[in-house]
Amino acid sequence: MDFGHERFAMHVILAQPRGFCAGVVRAIETVERSLERHGAPVYVRHEIVHNKAVVDGLRDKGAVFVEELAQVPAQAVTIFSAHGVAREVEADARARGLQVLDATCPLVAKVHIQGRQYAASGRAVILIGHAGHPEVVGTMGQIDGRVLLVQSERDADALDLPADTPVAYVTQTTLSVDDTRGVIAALQRRFSDIVGPDVRDICYATQNRQRAVRELCRQVDVLLVVGATNSSNSNRLREIGLECGIPSYLLADGSGLDPAWVAGASAVGITAGASAPEAMVDHVIDALRALGPVEVSTMDGLEEHIEFRLPSALRDAAA
Repeated sequence: MDFGHERFAMHVILAQPRGFCAGVVRAIETVERSLERHGAPVYVRHEIVHNKAVVDGLRDKGAVFVEELAQVPAQAVTIFSAHGVAREVEADARARGLQVLDATCPLVAKVHIQGRQYAASGRAVILIGHAGHPEVVGTMGQIDGRVLLVQSERDADALDLPADTPVAYVTQTTLSVDDTRGVIAALQRRFSDIVGPDVRDICYATQNRQRAVRELCRQVDVLLVVGATNSSNSNRLREIGLECGIPSYLLADGSGLDPAWVAGASAVGITAGASAPEAMVDHVIDALRALGPVEVSTMDGLEEHIEFRLPSALRDAAA
């Protein structure tokens, strides 16, 4: 038989779960409901989530994104992003009479509470996370007293504290148990009196998406991760693909697809970071279809049904 002119379809397998988590859905809806209730403009401190398409879409509807509260007019409606903010930012907002709606992810707020409780009990607080990430900056500014940031096992070993110092650790939510296991083990070797959150307290979305990618990598030749370059969890998904031995690439949408990435691949896996909308996944699939026939399926996986309530002022408005 002559197969010379037959075009075989590329099999595209979608990770399950992927894309938006409950905290991101809540944050976006907070901005949209605020615009419906108050009209444009409403001001958002920092990108509401780390995704350009989402931010641009909200900007088109009337949201104004700023890096500092000094850029917000007095008494204006102001939204804090899903990453959370330091207490001094909250105090500044109150002093300027801003109408604040806090879109901080409830799981990030939980880390703030844990950190404050550990500090109040007299423990030195260690935060495992990435320096400069908005969530890390906010968390360090939410806990009374000194917070020590560690990013690696080397940082843990280098902490200038006596071995018998009572310490506690908390983690950036976009890091999973697997991401932090080595650092936590180093801290446990370093200190004789150490406590930290239970494994069940780690962000469900981070865990679920990373677990799904590891399973997906058993079925594909190439992994495409849809997400922003400044998205911590999206970058980590790509890194996991590489750790699994699969060529892995991060792209914002289909315009970022390099045909060379998938040349010769019979099965391509696609996942999306927690702040990447499904429309961007569809855009990548369309870009693959432009290269040739594509068959799309979704891997078996966990279906998430978690929802977070909106800020109370918006719930009252909805009621």
